[in-house]
Order: sequence, then structure tokens, then C-alpha cells
Amino acid sequence: MSVRFDYPATPDNMNEGEEMMAMPFKRICLIVMDSVGVGEEPDAERFGDTGSNTFTHASYARADFSIPTLESLGIGELDDINGTSSEVSHPHSYALRLREASNGKDTMTGHWEMMGIDTEKPFKTFTDTGFPQELIDELSAKTGHKIIGNVAASGTEIIKELGEQAMRENALIVYTSADSVLQIAAHEEKLGLDELYRACEIAREMCMRPEWRVGRVIARPFVGNDAASFKRTSNRHDYALKPPLPTDLDAMMERGYRTDGIGKIGDIFDMAGISSSIHTKSNEDGMDKTIEAMKKGFEGLLFVNLVEFDSEYGHRRNPEGYADCIMAFDRRLAELLPLVGKDDLLLITADHGNDPTFHGTDHTREKVPLIAYSPRYQKGRYLEERASFADIGATIIANFSIPRPDHLIGKPIPELLDDGE
Repeated sequence: MSVRFDYPATPDNMNEGEEMMAMPFKRICLIVMDSVGVGEEPDAERFGDTGSNTFTHASYARADFSIPTLESLGIGELDDINGTSSEVSHPHSYALRLREASNGKDTMTGHWEMMGIDTEKPFKTFTDTGFPQELIDELSAKTGHKIIGNVAASGTEIIKELGEQAMRENALIVYTSADSVLQIAAHEEKLGLDELYRACEIAREMCMRPEWRVGRVIARPFVGNDAASFKRTSNRHDYALKPPLPTDLDAMMERGYRTDGIGKIGDIFDMAGISSSIHTKSNEDGMDKTIEAMKKGFEGLLFVNLVEFDSEYGHRRNPEGYADCIMAFDRRLAELLPLVGKDDLLLITADHGNDPTFHGTDHTREKVPLIAYSPRYQKGRYLEERASFADIGATIIANFSIPRPDHLIGKPIPELLDDGE
């Protein structure tokens, strides 16, 4: 494929007076630190999240909290983060906060907004009541399996509680969380993966109805002989809704650029606009695969989700573990930075908050960080807050000089496209 990197005309989504660099980045790596928010949104009270601040509160859970790599990129300018300074010079990176325009605080809403979608109607949640009995009865009838559980619960705890019963009765454990999700757990060997996936496909079809419309149905297989030995496997599979309209990812694919996902990106977008997607077992595995991908040549976008901040420590309200997880990411980021060349742009952000010191187990309505790094930058600094996560996708699209559909929100961040070098 022959790819043009000149700019014959200024795209419609650029503001008057904004200019783009003469030569765009050939590769962009976008890493989502899932749930690592940087303080309450202006409307946090409406969501019950006044006072939430994931990054700051997690950082103070460890007296020895240290993130030298992120600090060197300007993270200390975004909030009062333990062990960081707001006086660090970072000419090769820009640091700013983004607000969420969509009506929600979940994974899909956040990621979809990054790629231009404004979600006005939030997805259904069943945290307090469990799923309606009508849904449970129909799911049982259509799958041919007894349904047990039907509560909001930790996935690891509910298999300890109900796993042995599920094995004895060949039953499906259905549970939810503070997210818009219906999860089905079953023994990977006793029930079988294919049967679990079939049940989830049935549930996904049922949950397309407006009254039961959840963002994701998730297969949660586990193995082991008893409650003491049960553990979840890496064969999780998400059945997500497709975005309601084409996103920036679709626009890139139509122009022949790669849009490769690492982690649960393919699931979040139901592969719409995704060239390929690689599932991961952990944040460490995700960084291994990201580093491996950046050692290869490609033109386009590498879109990465690192979920353990959220799944292992945020929802479980474990601030010490959350702090450790951020520090572990910082160490791996130090390995990644040398692979980012002058034709590359590294973006680091989040999709919502999940303050591990907050009440309940829900996500928190927070702003997110955006760190933009490239050796090409010479004037990196703190930038003023932006109105939408969608400015990420708008910037990526403008970089590749791709016309942007009118239905997408967001505006390019001019400093990231023209550093004035």
C-alpha cells in the first residue's frame, strides 16, 4: 500500500489558525491505564463521586511510591501525586487532563469516546437488584442450564462460593458488578469452553433488548477441583456491543492503516475498526506484547488496554496493590520509551477512574491524564485541560490526514501535531 504523508488540505476538523506538522507520525501507540483517573469531573456529584481521585489517593497508599519514568514525562503537573514534582522539565512530552463528555463512567463509554463517540444514554446496570427473574428464566430455558448466583459479586469470590455447586449441577454462575455487565462463570473442563461461549452468545442476544441492554456479556471460565483450588483462566471472552456509529478506527481502516489492539480492545469495540487483536493475561503480558509490537515496523495505530489497575485493585478497593501496579507499569514504561523513534508518538491515558479508597466498588467519574511523548518534540510542557476524551482520536486522525465524519466529537490537540520544531 502506498501511503501519503503530505497535507494537500487542512481537514475540516481543525480549528482556524491551527496547523499540522509537515510530516506526521507514522506510528502511534495509545496505552490505556484502565481506570487511572486524575480527579473528579465537574459533574462528579451527579454520579456520587465527589472527592474521588484515583491516581493521587493510590499514590499515597505507599510511603515509598516512586514513578520516575512517568514523573520525567510530566505526570506531576497533573495533580498532587506522591513522590513526584511539578517542576520537572520535559521537552519531549506534553502533559494534560481530559474531561469526559459522555454520560457515563464505564470502560466502553470511555474507550468509545476516545474514538469520537458521544454516549448520551448510559448502559444498564443491575448492581443493586441482580438481573430480573424474567431474564434469568429465559436464559436458563434457552441454554438448558440451571442459573445460580444472580448477584453483584467479585468474580474470584463467587467461584469460591458457588463453583462446587456449578460443577455438581452443570450450572451457570451469573453475576454482575458495578459495571454494565452480565458475567457467566463455569468450569472450563466440566462444562466446556464451547458450551460456556454458546451460553454467552445467547445472553448477548437477549441483552440487546432496551430493558436489559448491558454493555458487555463476559465468559469467565475457571479450573480447579474445589473452592480452595479454583482459579480463573485466561480464556475469558467479552461479547460487547458494537459502537453505534463508525469511529476514528473505522476511518483509519478505510484508508488502509493498521489499527491493532492489545488487551481487551477488540472486545470493547467488538472488532469494529480493529485490524487485529491480541488478548493478554496481565499488565505485564500486555507490556511484553506492546514492546514486541513496537520492535516491528507498521504504519498506523497500536491501541493497548492494561486492565489490572481496574480489575485487580480498583474494584477490590486495594490502594496498596493499586500503587504497586502503577509502579510496575512505570518500570515497564522505561523499557518501552527507547523504542519510540522520531516517527513515533506514544500516548498514555485512562478511560475513567476507580478510586481504591472510595466507597462501594464502582468506577468513579474522573478526568483522565494524557501524556504525549516523542523524541521529535522539543517544546513539551503542561497543556490546559481539554473538554473530551475524543480529542485523542481527533488528533490521531488529523495526524494521518484522514477526513473525519461529522458525527464524531472531539478536536485535534494542535501542540501534539505541530511542536514548532
